[in-house]
Amino acid sequence: MPQLDPSPWFPVLLLTWIIFITIPPLKLMKYNHINEPTHMNPTSPKTWTWPWH
Repeated sequence: MPQLDPSPWFPVLLLTWIIFITIPPLKLMKYNHINEPTHMNPTSPKTWTWPWH
């Protein structure tokens, strides 16, 4: 059974996993947030006034 002989397919599998594990994180790490998120104001917003009530 040739499927059980790992010499032809195992290096290819290993190389592709190494590429998938190293290249995308390096490309994704280049993106950074331009605006840092700010904390929300702890006070609650003013409610609307309903003059007809």
